[in-house]
Amino acid sequence: MMDCKAALTETAGDVEAAIDWLRKKGLAKAAKKAGRVAAEGLVAVESSGHYAAAIEVNAETDFVARNADFQAFVREAAKVALNTDGSVEAVAAAKFPGEDVTVADKLATLIATIGENMTLRRSVRLTVQKGVIASYVHGSVADGMGRIGVLVALESEGDVEKLSTLGRQIAMHVAALNPLALDASGIDPATVAREKAILLEKHQGKP
Repeated sequence: MMDCKAALTETAGDVEAAIDWLRKKGLAKAAKKAGRVAAEGLVAVESSGHYAAAIEVNAETDFVARNADFQAFVREAAKVALNTDGSVEAVAAAKFPGEDVTVADKLATLIATIGENMTLRRSVRLTVQKGVIASYVHGSVADGMGRIGVLVALESEGDVEKLSTLGRQIAMHVAALNPLALDASGIDPATVAREKAILLEKHQGKP
């Protein structure tokens, strides 16, 4: 209420100008919070046919992750990811569903409203020509939304129901174990070297 009064005072009672003033003030508030660590949050998954997307949006506290407005934003952001190339940059620049603002602008407004820093941390979109994309959400707070989200794409001409079951089982294992790569060839050589060095140091001098 105080912000509304200040906006009308600043704009000499011009309602439209006052709305713009409030929006600009909201963006300024969001910018001030940008340096604060956002380590909590939610992952949402969306799928349609042979396409699926997952997006992670972070906030500063678990309290905000339980906020209905925050959850609604994450849900809509996942839908946007499904209809773009899935990159964070593409999602941020895309129009927010049902509004004449970008996803980035909508997030800035949410930051100003709730009072915590929030970030689009990562996003991905998968496709298959033949087969299925299975998903699993751990720590679910709503359908298709939780603390951990996994997508598994299986290219195959096999039975769809069996593929879906297998894909979900793999997704559950991924959520539980957080593997570094799909197979050994996908592991970063620097990671391999670091682990070898640790093992050598640990067993130095032992027969």
